Amino acid sequence: MSGTLSFRTKRMPEPRLIFDRSNPGRIGCNVPVADTPEVDLSAAVGELRTELNLPEVGELEMLRHFTNLSHINYGIETGFYPLGSCTMKYNPKINEQTAGLPGFAKLHPMQPVETIPGALEILIGVQDMLIAITGFDEITLQPLAGAHGEMTCLMLIKAYFESRGEGKQRHVVLVPDSAHGTNPASAARCGYDVKPIPTTEEGNTDLEALAAALDDSVAALMLTNPSTLGLFEPNIEKICQMVHAAGGQVFCDGANMNAMVGTTRPGDHGFDCMHLNLHKTFSTPHGGGGPGCGAIGLKSHLEPFLPAPVIRRSAGKVIADHDRPKSIGRVSGFYGQFLMEVRAYTYLRAYGKEKMADISRHAVLNANYVRARLKEVLPPAHDRPCMHECIMTAEKYKKENGIRALDISKRLIDYGFHPPTNYFPLIVPECLMIEPTETETKETLDEFCDAMIEICREAVETPDLLHDAPSTQIVGRLDETAAVKNLDVRWWPRTSTTA
Repeated sequence: MSGTLSFRTKRMPEPRLIFDRSNPGRIGCNVPVADTPEVDLSAAVGELRTELNLPEVGELEMLRHFTNLSHINYGIETGFYPLGSCTMKYNPKINEQTAGLPGFAKLHPMQPVETIPGALEILIGVQDMLIAITGFDEITLQPLAGAHGEMTCLMLIKAYFESRGEGKQRHVVLVPDSAHGTNPASAARCGYDVKPIPTTEEGNTDLEALAAALDDSVAALMLTNPSTLGLFEPNIEKICQMVHAAGGQVFCDGANMNAMVGTTRPGDHGFDCMHLNLHKTFSTPHGGGGPGCGAIGLKSHLEPFLPAPVIRRSAGKVIADHDRPKSIGRVSGFYGQFLMEVRAYTYLRAYGKEKMADISRHAVLNANYVRARLKEVLPPAHDRPCMHECIMTAEKYKKENGIRALDISKRLIDYGFHPPTNYFPLIVPECLMIEPTETETKETLDEFCDAMIEICREAVETPDLLHDAPSTQIVGRLDETAAVKNLDVRWWPRTSTTA
């Protein structure tokens, strides 16, 4: 490894299981003497388990164990997260402070609606700001994640066509081959037949193929814009006109909204509906399994079918409207992930209308800077400026040196960086998808690019370094096939013979 980059290497002692630190009779707390009459627990609650196989450790051992494990984790507070299509931006801590305010954090979802006027003001405030940002007529915050938002949009489209007597006739959803994998999955989950639309060599939607696929069986086109190739679709208005002329609807996958926020509005492009990832674009926590918010925007003709309750204004106050005879019904409990909306509200108000465009401008600038620095060693998939993420290909290293995109990413771990997204989109060979977001500095991007350039040199001169990487971490290169086929994710006591 280059001496100029070795400072990023961090070796950690190999962790032990907490069970290996266990000693019989050792406890981590002093239980006070009970000042109430003793109760026979077996008589009160039934037969108790006698063997829980819990570790017996002191408080200090427990704290050291979990603190040391936390040091092995990689997060946005510890390093750059270049995962493409994930928008792993920094989440300002003020968001967490706001969400932690007792008036929000201690609300109960079963409270009478008249006791939560402040919460309703937050929800309507987020909706209003997202309407202004996206250009749609309505917003609902009920969906709990991006794919959930996609599915909800398709449910609205289905209800719309059923109300017109076209439900059975329109059974096809068109999905470009550069789409997120959740798009065809959401369409299939809603009972639609999925047909792919190819991408041209320039990285745009193939208009001839689209025209050939459009007929009165098409319910919708699901289009990601900017696409997963990191490119803005230049023909977006024409595409929407073509689909509408055939009687279909156009859904915008808004996972990449970070490239457009404050600069251009999907509702003005001709889309009928879209989903947003508040946990990506609007800085609510991302990763770790959630929670998320897949808010959706839609035009007025889909409004009657919104999931109930609909948060709206009536007679000068905010209400939760349950009187929705055409509603598709609830898609989540209560009002969605409320504290995610509190975080998004804080983020949106902090930027304000005047500064909102800074998000997309700086995200696009950072991605194009990375693209420009790396293009000599990792050619871009398309020779044109990118949007929020740059798509590079390592195909030449595979052909000439036997090095895959995965090997480059594994080696990047040795340099102290989280790898970018690999092998997506599928239509780019040996794909590396890099999304720096707007929150990274030029110095961080330069360190990352220096590491990538050095790794590409190693790929030519010492390829075995990449084949064996990572070599500085607690866990090295896994046998991927064995890891999938022989999952072992449960701890068993040393004395156990069961499986």
